Amino acid sequence: MVQFPVSIVDLPKTGVLTDDPSPCPQMDSAACPQMRHRPAGNVQLPPGAETSQVGESPDPRLTLPAPVSLLGLPIVPWRHYEVIHVIDWLVGRGEPSYFVTANLHYARLSATIPALKAVNDHAAFIVADGMPLVWLSRWRRKPLPERITGADLIWSMCELAANRGYRVFLLGGAPGVAETAGQRLQARLRGLQIAGIAAPCLDTLTPLERTRLITQIRQARPDILFAAFGQPKGELWLAEHIQELGVPVAVQIGAALDFVAGRVRRAPRFVQRMGLEWAYRTLQEPRRLLPRYLADGWFFLCQLMRSSPRS
Repeated sequence: MVQFPVSIVDLPKTGVLTDDPSPCPQMDSAACPQMRHRPAGNVQLPPGAETSQVGESPDPRLTLPAPVSLLGLPIVPWRHYEVIHVIDWLVGRGEPSYFVTANLHYARLSATIPALKAVNDHAAFIVADGMPLVWLSRWRRKPLPERITGADLIWSMCELAANRGYRVFLLGGAPGVAETAGQRLQARLRGLQIAGIAAPCLDTLTPLERTRLITQIRQARPDILFAAFGQPKGELWLAEHIQELGVPVAVQIGAALDFVAGRVRRAPRFVQRMGLEWAYRTLQEPRRLLPRYLADGWFFLCQLMRSSPRS
C-alpha cells in the first residue's frame, strides 16, 4: 500500500463517518479506523435514517435545517455526515444533479456574474467551504455547525463510494494530477472504482471535443463526478452540461485533486481550524492568490458594513 505523508494528504475531519472521535495520526488504513473499508451499514446517517432506505426514502433535505442566506448564497447549515447522507440519497435517486462548495471567492463571483444565479438556484444544495461564511453566520446568530470543504469531501465521498460500490470519475486538473489522485484514493480506500479520468482544457475545447468528453463521461456511467476546473468555470460547466452527463452527483472541488495527488501541500489542521488556510495558500502561490484574496477581503468588509445594524 502506498504511504502518504500526513502533511501532504490531509484526512477528513475525524468522526465524520464513524462514531470514533479519536484522531488518526497514521495515514494507512490499517492504522486509521476512519479510512478502513467497512460495510455500507457503518456509514453514519442522521437519527431515524436507515441505511436500507437510502434512495427509497423521501428527500432528506426536507427534514434537515433550511438554508441560511449568507452573502447572497443559500448555505445549508448541515454537518458533514448529513451532507454525506444527502449525497448517498441523491446517488440512489439516480437523477442528474450537482452541488456547490462555496467560499468567499465564490460569493464575490456570484455577486458579480449574473450567470451564477441560475447555477446556485438549480444546485441540489450549497455548503460553506470558507471560514468567513461560518464567521458571518455566527455574527448573525444563525451559526453554521461547521465548515465543509471540497478537500475533505473528496475523501468522505470516495469512502462512501467504496462502501456502496459507487463509480467515481475524476475530471480536470493539470496533466497527470487526476491519475495520481486516483491511484492514491484507491490505495487508501479498498474497493473504490475509478470509472474514468480526463484532464481537458475547457478554454480550448472544440465543439467536437466537448461532445466526445461528454460521451466519455456518459459511457463511464459514474455515480459521482469530481471536477477540478477552478471557480467559476467548473460550476458553470457542470450546470450547463449536467443533464447531458447524467451523473447523479457532481461537484467542482477546486484544488482538492492537487491536495490528494500531493502536488500542492494543504495547510496543517490547526491552521485550518484557525481559519487561516487562505494565508497558508497565499504563501504557496502569492502571485496568483494574493490579488484574489485582497479582492475577496474587500468584498467581505463591504458586505459587513452594508449589513451592520447602523446601516
